[in-house]
Amino acid sequence: NQNGWKHIKAIEDKIEDISEINKVDIKGSLEREMKIDVDLFKMQSLQVSFMDIEDAVARENMSMSAGELLQNDFRRSIRIIGEFESAEEMEDMVIKSELERPIYLKDIADVNFLYEERTSYARSDGAPVISLDVVKRANENLLSASAKIFKILDDQKKVLPENLNIRIFNDQSVQTRDEVSNLENSIISGVLLVIFVLLFFLGLRNSLFVGIAIPLSMLMGILIMYLMGFVINIVLLFALILALGLLVDNAIVVVENIYRYLQEGHSLFDSARYGAGEVALPIIASTITTLAAFLPMAFWPGVMGKFMKYFPLTLIAVLCSSLIVALVINPVLTSKMMKLGSNQYIGPTWKKRARTNIIIALIFILAGLTGQVTGTEWVRNLGIFFGFIVLLNFFVLRFASIYFQETVLPFLEKYYKIFLNFALSGKKPLFFFFGTFGLMAFAIFLLTVKSPKIIFFPSSDPTYVNIFVDLPLGSDIEATNKLCVEIEKIVNETLEPKKHVVEEVLTQIGEETADPMNFPEPGSTPHKARITVSFVDFRDRGGVSTAAIMEDLRSSLNNIVGAQIVVGQDNQGPPTGPPINIELSGAEMEELVVVANDLITDINNQGIPGIERLQADVKLGKPELEVNIDRKAARRYGLSTAQIASTIRTSVFGKEISQFKVGEDEYPIMLRLSERYRNNIDDLMDQKITFRDQARRGEIVQVPISAVADYAYKSTFSSVKRRNQEQVITVYSNVREGSNPNEIVNEVKDYLNRYNFDRNIKYNFTGEQEQQAEDMAFLMSAFMVAIFAIFIILVAQFNSLYSPFIIILSVFFSTIGVFLGYVITGKDISVVFAGVGLISLAGVVVNNAIVLVDYINLLIQRKREKKDIDQMISMEKEDVRQAVLEGGAKRLRPVLLTAITTVLGLIPLAIGFNMNFLTLITDLDPQIFIGGDNTAIWGPLAWTI
Repeated sequence: NQNGWKHIKAIEDKIEDISEINKVDIKGSLEREMKIDVDLFKMQSLQVSFMDIEDAVARENMSMSAGELLQNDFRRSIRIIGEFESAEEMEDMVIKSELERPIYLKDIADVNFLYEERTSYARSDGAPVISLDVVKRANENLLSASAKIFKILDDQKKVLPENLNIRIFNDQSVQTRDEVSNLENSIISGVLLVIFVLLFFLGLRNSLFVGIAIPLSMLMGILIMYLMGFVINIVLLFALILALGLLVDNAIVVVENIYRYLQEGHSLFDSARYGAGEVALPIIASTITTLAAFLPMAFWPGVMGKFMKYFPLTLIAVLCSSLIVALVINPVLTSKMMKLGSNQYIGPTWKKRARTNIIIALIFILAGLTGQVTGTEWVRNLGIFFGFIVLLNFFVLRFASIYFQETVLPFLEKYYKIFLNFALSGKKPLFFFFGTFGLMAFAIFLLTVKSPKIIFFPSSDPTYVNIFVDLPLGSDIEATNKLCVEIEKIVNETLEPKKHVVEEVLTQIGEETADPMNFPEPGSTPHKARITVSFVDFRDRGGVSTAAIMEDLRSSLNNIVGAQIVVGQDNQGPPTGPPINIELSGAEMEELVVVANDLITDINNQGIPGIERLQADVKLGKPELEVNIDRKAARRYGLSTAQIASTIRTSVFGKEISQFKVGEDEYPIMLRLSERYRNNIDDLMDQKITFRDQARRGEIVQVPISAVADYAYKSTFSSVKRRNQEQVITVYSNVREGSNPNEIVNEVKDYLNRYNFDRNIKYNFTGEQEQQAEDMAFLMSAFMVAIFAIFIILVAQFNSLYSPFIIILSVFFSTIGVFLGYVITGKDISVVFAGVGLISLAGVVVNNAIVLVDYINLLIQRKREKKDIDQMISMEKEDVRQAVLEGGAKRLRPVLLTAITTVLGLIPLAIGFNMNFLTLITDLDPQIFIGGDNTAIWGPLAWTI
């Protein structure tokens, strides 16, 4: 109703005041206007022109100031009031009077204060709605903007009519909050897993020394990013998850080395000094090499680069912070508080410590019971939780840690040393060395034979599905609306069995209904509509696949006649264009349109599976009425082209001639012919243009348009597009769920290579394929630059070619696991995330290799100094071999720890384990679920590493 419309306008005005908002588009609106529908026959018989009506309205519908009147020493302002107050008052206006014969507006026209003609429709679940599409500005905070909008809506709901409902549809801030929450919980899960593993290797106290590097490094890194002007986003949060396993590497090496010196009998101060000093250079070098691996990705060009640049920059900031923590904070803490694990399982000391731990646990439990009494559930839960952890640690985990350190680790080191001794004896080193090359070749061979599918960007189940309806060009919006009503019925029937996972169905017809991720549609589009099906959050779907629902919708809408229907899911990731995107150029538009239509037909006839619906972005067939003016005849009668064009435009489209004011609101006064005349071409062409001919002393002259112009029915293009000054047409399509875009495009390419194109016409695959080729080339270059940079840094550190060569080889050999992993699991290879994963892997692997090789070099150097030998090549082979054996055994623990912590930090994201720690504490509801959008998108990167 009109009252509700005013409230919607008020909400729109308030939302537009928010600085983060770019624009607010209204669909399904019902603006009012004062309509003057002129009777053509009466207007001509009374010799009245449109100009007469416009002049009369302008003269009569006005208010103005007339100065001030001085009376009795007071000045009173004078205001002339002449604005129309009703349609009836306007109808009684005299528009012309000659020879005392007044002609009233009502004599030739009907005046009504009604709604504008529809340019758009909007419905939600079948009920008519006014839809406000709110678009956020680039680089602004989505969560902040949405919070301000919700505040506005909450305030407005207090004054809304009872029968006016407001619902939020397709709120991306909800999805963003969920993704941020899931990533935050993945970070917490990773931290717990990392500390749990450190507990077994180093004991609780020492694991906390390493664990403290996680929050300190992350907070320091976030501070650096804040100072650089970054905002929190999904990519940045994932980088923190990956950094979770990397940032403890330096702390592990330092703390483990200090702990080893303490075990050898050195004092706390000397252990901290010697332990940190001994590994300072290698961990600085390993950190720099890791940064060198990630740094090239900071220069990623294009759309994907804008999306992924936060990844390397976040890792660089956090890893630099972890280096400061490892070399400054960890030695200070360990020099004061590190202790050797006690192997006293029973005795007076153990009993005393047991009593102390039980008392601490009871204090926590009593604090929790206080929360129960006061009704503060989170205090209760935290108190009981910490009490339980204290008891579990002292009576279970402490014994398990001591057993692991005193039994399992020596066992591992012993048998690892035995294996090394076996591998380094006789000719076996050659076998293992070349055997590893053979294994790499075998892995590459398997990857070639059993090649997994290659995708550009992974996608999850749709959060919402768009159904695009495209009627023939020139279709009226009422015809589009009528067809959409039928489509909505089919959609609702298809969704009925799984209605519990459907949040809402929104229909929009007319304006701005093209695919937002495709080319913008110029002008009005009454022949287009978009039906959006929004689904509930992943965790609430109960395992129902929304991708399957999307396929059901495609199947159920296949038989719709009279319109092209395309079903597609929400875009996940940077906008790259459709997966199938063929750009034709190099000829005139008429020829390109013909070739594009022939190409669509021929490719469809090939029966290539997986193509949803090929279509061209430029179409021929938009109906057009072309009016051609005979200039000589027009000038002979005293007419100009502008007069003729203005008359036809006013007759059909209408002309705003003034404003009708109601209170504070102003509505346009539109002048045009009544409907029965404006939609009749003969009446339009036969109408007479009335004007005063100055050559005949101002006599009124009437000239029919048909005397000076004729018309022809034609068709034109829906739009004209150019690229590099050449006219282009794009043939594009989505692919069906489960189909691989690259495989389909390869089949299309094979066909186009055989297609007989005119020599003037060129074709090119753009969109996702173009972006994929660019990103593959960049990632390959980035990987080679990273390897080269790492090699240069290693040469500078070791002042040798042997050690850098060994370390670089370990980076290449690490890809064996990646290749075999994809072959065995059959997972799709994502160009973006598998490529980023390989580069990240280079940074991870090089750390372990540096720590190992540097320590072996240190042992060799000590042996050379002891035997006064200048170069390693002059040493006995057995001495070098013993240094390798000792170095491998003593560096087994830090190497295992750094590798395991990196893996464990990524496991929650890789398998999609999601637990809400906040609700676990507040409500004892962990909300555990497996999967989700983050896992679908970021999982390939985690699995690769």
